[in-house]
Amino acid sequence: MASALLEGKIALITGAGCGIGAAAATLFATEGASVVVVDIDGDAADDVAKRIADAGGAAQSVTADVRDPQEVDAMRDRVLDTHGRLDVLVNNVGHWVHLPASFADGDPEHWQALYEINFLHVLRVTHAFVPAMLERHSGTIINVSSVEGIRGYPPDSVYAAFKAAVVAFTRSLGVELGRKGIKVNGIAPDLTQTKQSDFTRDPPELADKWSTFLPAGRMGEPLDQARVLLFLASELSDFLAGHTIPTDGGTAAAGGWFPSTRRRGRSWTNRPFDP
Repeated sequence: MASALLEGKIALITGAGCGIGAAAATLFATEGASVVVVDIDGDAADDVAKRIADAGGAAQSVTADVRDPQEVDAMRDRVLDTHGRLDVLVNNVGHWVHLPASFADGDPEHWQALYEINFLHVLRVTHAFVPAMLERHSGTIINVSSVEGIRGYPPDSVYAAFKAAVVAFTRSLGVELGRKGIKVNGIAPDLTQTKQSDFTRDPPELADKWSTFLPAGRMGEPLDQARVLLFLASELSDFLAGHTIPTDGGTAAAGGWFPSTRRRGRSWTNRPFDP
């Protein structure tokens, strides 16, 4: 009988209180990992950890804002003091903050907020745990970016730039650390139903049209992303280094963004309709 893919591993997932992070935490636990569920919403992190424990898995919750260097250091110290090591780090946090009508309508405050929530924390959290991984010559780092980091994203060029930075960081760090026993890869999601990307707000008459929106023929679910994260966390991906997998149902391969004439002040849509 095959053993669990993450048996005995210690895995930390940021932004794991809901959506992709929560799905990954649950899946990792079913595959034998002891999961550290990190979220800025402590109640949400507690709920995910409790569900995992109630199902027979191992999990602890940590409340932390990964944009705050002191909270990141405290999180690192708690994890290493408790477990002695970290085997898998998933940098999952990210957000739009808000979408300006155009780049010209943006401002430095908006850029800084996007920087901190989409890229700076990836550097900060990774930097916190890499020394311990280097000491053990072992570890896996997975960065969650976005398909908008590998194609044009006209609604918010700055958001796209920081997601592209995550992709470039993943590529370069994967090359730098590969021979030192640390595997670094990532995923680039698109069109996945979460609290942040809530497609249930689309007009009801469009619910049956998802088969035309992307090559996979349906909306993505958090579990779709979690399964690829599991692959990257496990030994199945040990010959990958520095890659970001587009977990997008085929949207990057098939096309991109389309001009829109009706979209409430925004001029682009990533689906062939105008809600």
